[in-house]
Amino acid sequence: MAFMVKSMVGGQLKNLTGGLGGEEKGDGEKSPAEAQGMTREEYEEYQKQLLEEKMERDAQFTQRKAERATLRTHFRDKYRLPKNETDDSQIQLAGGDVELPKELAKMIEQDNEEEEEKDSVIGQLTSIQNLDLDSLKDKAQATLEDLKQSAEKCSVM
Repeated sequence: MAFMVKSMVGGQLKNLTGGLGGEEKGDGEKSPAEAQGMTREEYEEYQKQLLEEKMERDAQFTQRKAERATLRTHFRDKYRLPKNETDDSQIQLAGGDVELPKELAKMIEQDNEEEEEKDSVIGQLTSIQNLDLDSLKDKAQATLEDLKQSAEKCSVM
C-alpha cells in the first residue's frame, strides 16, 4: 500500500518540482564499477579483459567445430555419402585449410590401414569366423599332392 502511494504521489511531486532537488542516488543505484568495488579505470580494464577472453574462446570453439566438420567431410568422402553445406561453411569460417588434431589424424590412418587389410584376400579370409588358415593351407597342400599322385598313375598322360 505504501508503495502505491509513494509511486502515485512521488511521480506527481517530481513533476511539480521539475527535479530541482537534485538527483539523489540510492544504495541500489551505484555504477557498475562501484558495485564491483573497483575504480572506473579498473572496471574498464576488467571488461576489456573479459572481452578478449571471450574472443579467444570463440576462436578456439570455431576451430574445433571446423576440425569436426573436416572429419565428417572425410568420412562422407570415404563412404560416398552426400556432402553437407554446413560442414563446408564451418570449415570456411575457420579459414579454409583446417588440419586435424594429431589424435584424429592417427585414428583415420589406423582406420585406413584396417580397411586396406580387410580389402585384401587374406584379410577377408581372416574375417571369416572359425577359419584356421594353417589347417586350410595343410589341406590345400595335401590335395595338391593327391592330384600329383593320381596324375602319375593316369595312363593317358
